Amino acid sequence: MSTFTYVLAIIVMGLVALVLLRGLFNMLKGGDGNTSNKLMQARIVLQAIAIALIMLTLWLTGGGR
Repeated sequence: MSTFTYVLAIIVMGLVALVLLRGLFNMLKGGDGNTSNKLMQARIVLQAIAIALIMLTLWLTGGGR
C-alpha cells in the first residue's frame, strides 16, 4: 500500500508541475485571466492532494524510521 501511495504522490507532483508550467506559459503569452485563475485553483487542489498523499505514505511507512 505504501508503494502505491508513493507512486501516486509522485504522479500528482508531476501534475502540479505541469499545471504550474501551463499557467506560466498562459501568463507569458498574455492569455485569458480566467484561464490563469482556473489553473491556479487546480494547482492548489493538486498540491493539497500531494501533501495528503505524502503524509499518508509517511504514516504507512512509520515516518521513515
